[in-house]
Amino acid sequence: MASVQNPPSIHRTLFLNTLAQTKSQSPLFLPSSRRTTLVLVRAEHSSTASASSLQEKPGRRQTLVAGALVPCISLLNATSVSFAAESKKGFQIVNDRKDGYSFLYPFGWQEVVIGGQDKVFKDVIEPLESVSVNMIGTSKDDIRDLGSPQQVAEALIKRVLAPSSQKTKLVEAKEQDVDGKAYYTFEFVAQAPNFIRHGLGAVTIGNGKFYTLTTGANEKRWGKMKDKLITIVDSFKIFTAEPSAAPPA
Repeated sequence: MASVQNPPSIHRTLFLNTLAQTKSQSPLFLPSSRRTTLVLVRAEHSSTASASSLQEKPGRRQTLVAGALVPCISLLNATSVSFAAESKKGFQIVNDRKDGYSFLYPFGWQEVVIGGQDKVFKDVIEPLESVSVNMIGTSKDDIRDLGSPQQVAEALIKRVLAPSSQKTKLVEAKEQDVDGKAYYTFEFVAQAPNFIRHGLGAVTIGNGKFYTLTTGANEKRWGKMKDKLITIVDSFKIFTAEPSAAPPA
């Protein structure tokens, strides 16, 4: 699987244009540190584009299986990935104490490194099947400060989670309360010329950050993957991040 390249100057320009449109056209505004969001957004797009090219070549399945440990797949970080007892059967758990979040992902998915994204795990055979977590700083304390579930989800889908060339549709968005913390979860579809990705997402605010988890699969495999993807989204939780260690004197 080829690594993803991200030309920062182009990404910043595109995102600043998007930001101007967001302010003038929508009551929702995204959190601060928006320039950082650019890399997150376009890395997701580049990943999706790479996935689409693989979908066009059925013969790549055997190649991918044989080369599952190519350089772009990094070793799992022992400090952030834990095979704890609470991990559901068939899943592994990411427990990132530094950034204050955890989630489950299906056994067999591999961690890949994409610049600007905090965590990305993918199925090496079905590249549209993935989960990613992004974070940006915000001065807000509650996800509800940004708008309703529908407003937040639609803005993210149209301006962040899918390129403008894709036709998108919000299927459902709702609010959930977990241990007194508000989360928005949503379902959407994004249609490209040669595939349709059916996705799920969860967003929340805490630790001075706006967290976004997204996962999905090819529409053709939605029926098979739906329950697993729901498990991923439902497992996403944030908690108080551990303070950074002080530098040595």
